[in-house]
Amino acid sequence: MEKIASFTIDHIKLKPGVYVSRKDHAGSEVITTFDLRMTSPNDEPVMNTAEVHTIEHLGATFLRNHPQFGEKTVYFGPMGCRTGFYLLLLGDYSSKDILPLVTEMFTFIRDFHDEVPGASAKDCGNHLDMNLGMANWLAKRYLDQVLTNISEERLVYPE
Repeated sequence: MEKIASFTIDHIKLKPGVYVSRKDHAGSEVITTFDLRMTSPNDEPVMNTAEVHTIEHLGATFLRNHPQFGEKTVYFGPMGCRTGFYLLLLGDYSSKDILPLVTEMFTFIRDFHDEVPGASAKDCGNHLDMNLGMANWLAKRYLDQVLTNISEERLVYPE
C-alpha cells in the first residue's frame, strides 16, 4: 500500500510552522489543507488532549464566525499525533496567504477567558476534557515562537 502524503514528510527535520499539506479538488473547487504545526515532532512533549480539545473548540468557533473565511472553512481539528492542527479551506491558498488569519485566530485563543463555546454535556461528547489555561499558554507560545516574524523555512515543508 502506498504511503499517504502526510507520512512522506520528514518529521525529524520538521519545525513548528504553517505549511500547505496538500491541495485537493472537489469538482471545480480547490480545498487547501494546512498543517499548523505547534510543537516539534518527536523532539518535545505533545500537547495534552484537554488543551487540544479547547483549542479545537475555540479555533473552530473563531473560524466559522470569521467574516472573510467563515464560509470557506471546511474543517479545523487536531492531528492524531497531537503536535498541531489541520485547517482545510475552500480555495487555492499558500501559507503566506493565511498568516493573518492564523495569527488572528491564535491571538483570539490566547486572549480568550470566558466559557469555552460548546463545553457542555449537551453540546459536546467529552465536555469535561478542557484546559483553557493551557490552551491560552500554547496559543501565546505559538504566536511568540512561530507566527511573529515567521521565517520562510517555517512556511514550506523541509526537503
